[in-house]
Amino acid sequence: MASELRRPERTFTIRQLCVEFKVTPRALRFYEDKGLLTPARDGLNRIYSHRDRARLTLILRGKRVGLSLSEIRELLDLYQVKDAHVTQCAKSLRKFRERIIAFESQREDIDMALGELRDACDKFESYLKCAAPELLEETKVTKPVARPRVDGLHAMTAK
Repeated sequence: MASELRRPERTFTIRQLCVEFKVTPRALRFYEDKGLLTPARDGLNRIYSHRDRARLTLILRGKRVGLSLSEIRELLDLYQVKDAHVTQCAKSLRKFRERIIAFESQREDIDMALGELRDACDKFESYLKCAAPELLEETKVTKPVARPRVDGLHAMTAK
């Protein structure tokens, strides 16, 4: 019967996921070692399921918002529980609110540090204008200092 015919589940190679999510094979193997991903094996090749792909999306999202791997595991493990969606939403909401509070605190610290740095730069620049104006050119920064994002998305490029 036609209803018995099921479309085979789409699978992904390690290379496909690395390209799609801009992560390294080492990162995927690390998540596998930690039990966050469980790809099937075909000899030495890893075969990732649609479920593994969805879990990788959640892992990277969790890392991007500052969750620890143990917190991410806790949320992923909720998929095994009956009525998991409701439970997962409630736990995620609490963790996300905690992260918002932590980020707001960090932003206040960063804003304070930026103010102090700008004040110090103004003072040093005023001093150097009088004491050694030839050195001012050496103090200019022309390229922004960039670091890659945790998930590889939206990486800044220096121009």
